[in-house]
Amino acid sequence: MEPELEERVREALRDKLRLLPAELHAARGRTGTARGPAALPSSTRVLLKRREAAEAERELQNQRQEFQQRMQRLAQRRQQLARRREQHRDAVLRFESFLKAAAARRERELRRADEQRARAAAERAESARLRRELERLRRHRERLARRLRSLRPFGDYLRDVLAATGQFQDVPAMLVHLGVLAEVRAALAREAEAGQEQLAQGRAQLQRYRQESSTQLLGTRNELARLHTRLEAAQRDVRQWESCWTHIQSTATQKTLLLGQIKLAVLNLFQQTTAQLRILTDRAQDTKAQLDTVLLCMKALSDICATGTHPQQHRSVRLLQGHK
Repeated sequence: MEPELEERVREALRDKLRLLPAELHAARGRTGTARGPAALPSSTRVLLKRREAAEAERELQNQRQEFQQRMQRLAQRRQQLARRREQHRDAVLRFESFLKAAAARRERELRRADEQRARAAAERAESARLRRELERLRRHRERLARRLRSLRPFGDYLRDVLAATGQFQDVPAMLVHLGVLAEVRAALAREAEAGQEQLAQGRAQLQRYRQESSTQLLGTRNELARLHTRLEAAQRDVRQWESCWTHIQSTATQKTLLLGQIKLAVLNLFQQTTAQLRILTDRAQDTKAQLDTVLLCMKALSDICATGTHPQQHRSVRLLQGHK
């Protein structure tokens, strides 16, 4: 609604601005009998503009009041609609809550039955799993027993070695020592393998570095040749632009001299025309203002020649003096 109000206010202001020249013309016609063909004074124009602005402001205020009343009516209708919507929403929510409660009770009953069936199936599955686990553990115990019987000669051998060496307290300590030695051997093997891999990588890096160095050297030579060519072209461009700059400087000097001559000619015409028509002017004007004054004086002289009126009595001269 606010954009529509702003658009209507803009249209009203545009209508007022379109009617303002006609009203000024009518006011000028009404006051023309008393003041002649002269224009309205600035105070009258200011009063007219203020009156138009006041009328526009009053119209804008009326439109604002109308807009506020319309907005109040719309707000009341919105409140009524909101109350009706709330009542409808409450009824729908109550009905939905009833349906949800019935569906929830039905789902709970179905879920309870499903849970009971699932619990019975889970118990049967757990019982079967436990029986399978018991059978697996029984077989595993038998395998361990057979392995223990098969490893008993190795135990006797280790105890004989422990008694022969005399360096360890028991068999586990000797096994720990042997495990440490095996880990050290594996670590040394891994280090040797890593050294071989690093050596191969170093050789490959050296080969790549040689290839990259040769490629980079070739590219550097090509870049050097290209830069040398660009340098020669730049030197030719510099010589060409130096000659062009010399020509521009000479042309600028000629244009400066021509501009000075034009200014002197305009000043001479300005002084002659103002002295001929006896017009008091400001000699500190720039060249454009002097040329405009000369053109006005030439128009005044052409009007004088056309009408045959004395220069000091001609309307164009009076306008020129008033303008100055």
